[in-house]
Amino acid sequence: MNVLAIGAHFDDVELGCGGALARHVAKGDKVVVYVATVSGFSNHRNSEVRSNEIAQAEGEAAMRTLGVEHLICGEFKTLEVEFVDPLNIQILRIIEDHKIDLVYTHWIGDVHHDHQAVGRASLHSSRHVPRLLMYRSNWYHSPMEFHGNYYVDITSTWATKRDAIMAHASEVNRTGKKWLSFFENEAENAGQRIGCRYAEVFQVLKWIE
Repeated sequence: MNVLAIGAHFDDVELGCGGALARHVAKGDKVVVYVATVSGFSNHRNSEVRSNEIAQAEGEAAMRTLGVEHLICGEFKTLEVEFVDPLNIQILRIIEDHKIDLVYTHWIGDVHHDHQAVGRASLHSSRHVPRLLMYRSNWYHSPMEFHGNYYVDITSTWATKRDAIMAHASEVNRTGKKWLSFFENEAENAGQRIGCRYAEVFQVLKWIE
């Protein structure tokens, strides 16, 4: 199987579907990750929080941890991504070039501007892909409901996901390691619902056998 995971920033796919991606790698599936933005950003006072270079270095380290060999980096500016044709075309080309069978992408109900735009572009560009799953990669509340209805047991790959998250040292330190505890709790809760220790849950947009 050829799998594509799409994220707006370095760290999104690790948080949202890192355990599932590690499972695909272990099974011998081809895994491609596309990150739309350069991922460095400044705060509301125009003080740099994370440089593009640090973001990419940490992202590459996280991909090595997951075992992902195909990382494609976009050049959109962080916090300025829009649902525009250049983004659609870039995703469509990746899908066609790598003959993608399954796409993981952002949930379109996410209130983060970049996440929502990338999610919408993914749905548009993946219209001929037979399987499409949406993930959550943050803790923001949304007026829309995430309908998690597809579970992946990541008990065997939780440690790999955790290490991939920890590879983003600049963000982990900025959030006081709340990322790790939050997503571990999410994985434990999802696992409890299906009778395993850790799981990731996705919203199915389509699944064609």
